[in-house]
Amino acid sequence: MTGPLVPFREIVLKVHSRCDLACDHCYIYEHADQSWLTRPKAISDEAISWTALRLAEHVKSHALPSVSVILHGGEPLLAGPARLRHVCEELTRALDSLAELDLRIHTNGLQLSPRYLDLFDEFHVKVGISLDGDRTANDRHRRFADGRTSHPLVLRAVDLLREDRYRHLYLGLLCTVDVANDPVAVYDALAALDPPRIDFLLPHATWDAPPARPNGSPTAYADWLLTAFDHWDALGRRVPVRLFESVLSTLAGGPSLTESLGLAPTDLVVVETDGTLEQVDSLKSAYEGAAATGFDVFHHTFDEVAAHPGVKARQQELAGVSATCRRCPVVRSCGGGLYTHRYSERRGFDSPSVYCSDLEGLIRGIECRTADVLVPAALTDPGALLAEHRELTRTLLARLHGELDGRGGPAWDRAWQLTLGLDADGDVLDSVWSHPYTRTWLGDALHALLTGRPDAVARALQLPCYLASALVAAGVPTPVPVPYEDGLLHLPGLGVLRIGDDHESGIHERGTAEVEPTADGFTATVGGTSRRVRLAVADDHWQPVRTVGGTAGAPLLRLDDLDRYRDCFGSAALPRLSAAEVRDWDEAFADAWKIIRAVAPEQSAEAAQWLGTLTPLTSDTPSVPAVFGRSSTREHALRGHGYGALGLAPAPRPEQLAIELLRGARRAKLNALLDITDLYAQDGWWRHPAPWQDEEVPVSELLAGVSERAALAAFDPEGAKQAGRALDTLERAAELTVGGRRLLAQLRRELAHHSGLDHSGPGCSGTDLAGAGLVGADLAGPEHGGSAHGRPDRADPDRADPDLAGHGHSTRLAPPPGNASDPPGPRPAGRSPLPLVGAAGHPDRECCRQQEQGQVGHGQQERGQADHGQQERGRKDQSCCHG
Repeated sequence: MTGPLVPFREIVLKVHSRCDLACDHCYIYEHADQSWLTRPKAISDEAISWTALRLAEHVKSHALPSVSVILHGGEPLLAGPARLRHVCEELTRALDSLAELDLRIHTNGLQLSPRYLDLFDEFHVKVGISLDGDRTANDRHRRFADGRTSHPLVLRAVDLLREDRYRHLYLGLLCTVDVANDPVAVYDALAALDPPRIDFLLPHATWDAPPARPNGSPTAYADWLLTAFDHWDALGRRVPVRLFESVLSTLAGGPSLTESLGLAPTDLVVVETDGTLEQVDSLKSAYEGAAATGFDVFHHTFDEVAAHPGVKARQQELAGVSATCRRCPVVRSCGGGLYTHRYSERRGFDSPSVYCSDLEGLIRGIECRTADVLVPAALTDPGALLAEHRELTRTLLARLHGELDGRGGPAWDRAWQLTLGLDADGDVLDSVWSHPYTRTWLGDALHALLTGRPDAVARALQLPCYLASALVAAGVPTPVPVPYEDGLLHLPGLGVLRIGDDHESGIHERGTAEVEPTADGFTATVGGTSRRVRLAVADDHWQPVRTVGGTAGAPLLRLDDLDRYRDCFGSAALPRLSAAEVRDWDEAFADAWKIIRAVAPEQSAEAAQWLGTLTPLTSDTPSVPAVFGRSSTREHALRGHGYGALGLAPAPRPEQLAIELLRGARRAKLNALLDITDLYAQDGWWRHPAPWQDEEVPVSELLAGVSERAALAAFDPEGAKQAGRALDTLERAAELTVGGRRLLAQLRRELAHHSGLDHSGPGCSGTDLAGAGLVGADLAGPEHGGSAHGRPDRADPDRADPDLAGHGHSTRLAPPPGNASDPPGPRPAGRSPLPLVGAAGHPDRECCRQQEQGQVGHGQQERGQADHGQQERGRKDQSCCHG
């Protein structure tokens, strides 16, 4: 198998191979692989030393910042305090100065005592304990060999961990699900022990040895887990539950938090007591030797194990699941299930999980129950979208401050302190946060700093221009020293002032002017000479930003042909327009908006709330195709601008301008949403048919095409029909998040309104999904490799899957003076102050790197998922699958 080597970040170290319990659901002793019988009871000193050596070698080779080592068994406490101390000492010594060592131990707790916990405190070993719930539930499987209960001893261990002196070592509780137990009683019993986290684990099973289903229900485990979820949710989610949080994360476009779900590649290796290196432990449920690699720590490196075909098979992401799974809409959340659970003797691991119906039922059930909460307000409230974008611009400015890291000198320090004061005092800076080209300036300045451009600091020091502009617009009489270049002083959103007279050319090319707001404008003072400027009056020195609209129901917009950062569209921005050209634009805009109000009143009303700036463009064919509907990773920061601007070329007729206004507004809104939330994830992993072209496209392009055609449905009925067909394809797309699906519903309603056709899509009753026939009901039809009912037969892992080559076939800007039609959007409730108040503070430089790549939004978490190393932030804990 091809693909880059994925280094191991998690090592399961078997320190003892025997156990003091006889749990009948244990995969080590009760399932297919019985290799424990040949292992030494305790790990040898030699194996410990070689493991530490191999781990240090691996960490150094891959420059890993941290690794986790889970002490495991059997029952690891049977190794005794002395041997466990030796293990901790060897590992700590080997990784000293190389990487952070995260030590954990997974135990049944029977032997736990202060002697062990004092040792664990010394080496910072976190303790996870297996407990299946209340006594009735726990005694169903976790008993001594003679049948005695283990429950009181486990509770004693947990109580010890909960003591103040050891509480910091308490990692959480692991519970193996048994559908015969009461899910509410189980959760309550676990939550009563105040664990930092609960892990619910499905019992290991395969198609050859399927899980118990006492009532015969194909979704018995989903039903059990959903009952527990409902109870957990009703109680306010006080205790984190990893399985539930993982589903919620993937539904919102984030990563999985557990190996048992999601498509992220595995990064775990097991070291047995005899030093042999094996794959994930759960494979022992499949067949004898399933976890074997033929390698050991004495003769082989971890890199050799990482290249093993069995390990690589679990690192193939989408390509590593069965064809049935690749075309399933929930595969991004379930990831085909735990690798072991896919096994059958006949088909190996090339099948859906034996828990397939349960996983789909669980994911869809949680989605139905939480969609209204998971869907960001920006999708349904235009004011919220504006507020989010103001916050995004504030955040980027704070990160610019951190990236400067003192390089701006006294000029930046003065501007930054003024920024902090104005931001804390009220809404004065809202015109800065909302001005669309503030974002473009920030992108350019961050990019310049990150790439070492000579003008980087000078770019950042344009901040006073924005502060002065905000103060002038608000009429706040606070003087600001503002830099000017080439004899021009720029006040973004207001205009440009030429410094000096014609005969002084060359004298005032570069310097600083003191700008002080007045009742109707400002004064600019340079070298003791002051010039009074009235904002609305143009003269030989002052060029104001002019406006269009504001009559006959059209919103009043800035016609910005002056901003230094306006050239961020596909076509070039036009230079300063003549007065006659401005009149032509004003008339054309009024006529076009009249048409829009008549044919698309809802769209005109919404656009009037956020649209504040119009920038004239040339009519030339764009040298770079317009980018829209793409994940932020695909759009360079210098191409981007904040929400509230449109760039348009002159149109020969009002009807054509109306169409371009609608198209541009829809593209701007979609990009604005993508900047602050995830509408899809893993863009490009699938390709989908687009009714308007022959070539298949990724989900980003298909969604953008549908969105645009829905906006233009009143002008293009055929395009509306194409959008309807594409919506059907999108409903089956695994890439869409809950927010993406809510957007689909909005687009369907929009199409139905314009076409009069029934574009209603699949709904969500939110209860028993399997019983309602919804589980799997929107999989591909027979023409796309699905069953005649749109669902492959999940009950038979041996059903032949077609070759899916190319799988996915089924698959607030401050208003210009007097603009009453563009009220300011709501400020975010409880908005936090700008961070990084002191020079000692420093932002997350990762965001700055993302800004360089166009990743300026809060959303698009997909950007880190292709690089497994990104998962160090909030990484999953695969050890929880070793219950």
